Amino acid sequence: MTPFLAYEDKGDARSPRLPLVLVHGHPFDRTMWAPQIEAFSAGRRVIAPDLRGYGASPVVPGVTLLPDHTQDVASLLDDLKVEEFVLAGLSMGGQIAMDLLWQFPHRVRGLVLADTFAAPETPGGRLARGEMAGRLLAEGMRGYADEVLEKMVAPYAAPAVKAHVHRMMTATSPEGAAAALRGRAERPDYRPLLARADVPALVVVGADDTYTPVADAQAMHAALPDSVLTVIEGAAHLPNLERPKEFNAALADFLARIDGV
Repeated sequence: MTPFLAYEDKGDARSPRLPLVLVHGHPFDRTMWAPQIEAFSAGRRVIAPDLRGYGASPVVPGVTLLPDHTQDVASLLDDLKVEEFVLAGLSMGGQIAMDLLWQFPHRVRGLVLADTFAAPETPGGRLARGEMAGRLLAEGMRGYADEVLEKMVAPYAAPAVKAHVHRMMTATSPEGAAAALRGRAERPDYRPLLARADVPALVVVGADDTYTPVADAQAMHAALPDSVLTVIEGAAHLPNLERPKEFNAALADFLARIDGV
């Protein structure tokens, strides 16, 4: 059976180390994780899907709830014969990672939450996401991408990083992005889940992130029973791209703990 999601699968599937699964944010694709795929596939299997509606995966208009993304990712991992794994997600991908932990707690052996937050949507936020979904359908992605680029990454980010992020955003299907925005507006409250999580966790945030500021990361770190918080200086919402050396160092330390090294 052909997997529903497009994906990258690098590294040795026979490695005794747990696979690392990387879930991208909105409105990006799996190339968001290029520095991490390159760095970590030398020592373990690394799997990075394009979520439904993004990258090379199918676009399903309407509403894509976070549990829909969860089921897609879980089905892909079933197809790839991956039972247990370390799970990392950024922004919307972090919320999908929390939902995966909720639905499949026996499969997640370590959790990385980057530039994300666990609270449910507010009434105002629900309205804003619905309005943005309508705008993207009417106008396409370019105007939005131009407006938010220097919030996704810091204004001082490297030109190549800015170009990569802008390219991902403008390549995203408006229908897929709108469906995800509508679904994300309906997300549940993941804070009780974090309080009872029984896996090690790493919480990472860019020091200059205005979408999910350091205070959000501190709140998740405080809620998780077993977590490490890393604040990456010189980065905004995408520290894995803006400061890959620092992000990878924090992730490497966390994976070494999971591996028992």
